[in-house]
Amino acid sequence: MSEAISAPETLDDEAVLLVGHGSRREKSNEQVRDLAVELEGRLGIPVDAAFLELAEPAIDDAIAGLAGAVSQVSVVHLSLFAASHVKNDVPLAVEQAREAHPELTINNGAHLGVHPALLDLLDDRAAAVEAELGVDREADEVAAVVCARGSSDPDANADVHKLARLLYEGREFSRVEASFIGVTEPLLDETLHDIAKTRPDAVVVIPYMLGDGVLTGRIKDGAREFDDEYPYVDAAPGEPLGTDTRLLDVLGDRWQEARTGSVEMSCDTCKYKVELDGYEEDQGGARAMLRALTHQAEHADRENVDDDPHVHDAPEKHVAVCTNQTCAQDGAPAVLERLRQAARDSDQCDARITRSSCLGRCGEGPMVAVYPDGVWYGGVEDEDAADIVSSHLDRDRIVSELVDQTL
Repeated sequence: MSEAISAPETLDDEAVLLVGHGSRREKSNEQVRDLAVELEGRLGIPVDAAFLELAEPAIDDAIAGLAGAVSQVSVVHLSLFAASHVKNDVPLAVEQAREAHPELTINNGAHLGVHPALLDLLDDRAAAVEAELGVDREADEVAAVVCARGSSDPDANADVHKLARLLYEGREFSRVEASFIGVTEPLLDETLHDIAKTRPDAVVVIPYMLGDGVLTGRIKDGAREFDDEYPYVDAAPGEPLGTDTRLLDVLGDRWQEARTGSVEMSCDTCKYKVELDGYEEDQGGARAMLRALTHQAEHADRENVDDDPHVHDAPEKHVAVCTNQTCAQDGAPAVLERLRQAARDSDQCDARITRSSCLGRCGEGPMVAVYPDGVWYGGVEDEDAADIVSSHLDRDRIVSELVDQTL
């Protein structure tokens, strides 16, 4: 396990923003805030909490609150793995904050990932279940299952398997398997039934979750149902990671990486950077960025989250206008303003219109992308804005003479 990280004495003008996902369950949001308080005590500099969705403050509001007090903010992700939130959504929010606060240095850190402190924590969670069951992995055959949420990102799922393997190495488990509660395979019930065929003395199921929420409850229920179904195998679930102080060791390391420019991301196996079999449609920074813009719009409502968390008040369409250097020189700022004005003047338009970074079509702009339709307009001039709003945004009629590509 790594040594506790403490801040040097010369960080009077620096703060940390700990970014959690956000939840309808206030208990989960309080967990993020509690960790922020503990991390502040560990580092000796201000640490605020922010949320990607479903809770307040949002990332941009939190950074705005820090901007007047410090000159540097390091964003640290309270995310277990690097999926779309870490790779797309938070970086987009950081870029927008940098544009809004050019005087502020904003460093973007990494997710929790695979870390020795987390392996030590998982080992302790497993040992607690063994004590409950009255078994000893050195004397009995004890299998363990590390059960995570599951993701559509293969890189994130691969890290679950890496954690499981590292937990197995050097310890006396008969086997350690990675499993998931949804989205991808192998699902927990499949893994448990497979393990039962080898007839171990006990099976320890470790929820690889931060909080004791809905998904953790499903993992625990699955372990108990398995225990009832297979009387010759003792099985029980462990507890999630919670606010164990070993998380502070990981967060401290991630802070140091962010502020020193040494963040390492797994670009060689990232579906947004390279073409992976089965994920060809996900490749491409521009496409990923636009999906993040759409996702951001869908979760803009943070006040009414009592129902389905992914059915908030959101605009029907999202319009992204490239304002990178080339498009800006070709008149993109004027196009952006004219689109916004036309949308305000319309009684039918339900769209959010924002600037974006480079869309990868330099020399063919200004570029305007309309989502979720996947229609990109090229060579747009400010006088074209009214047509895009009145035809496409108001009546779903594509302005064909301006179309550059459709996705």
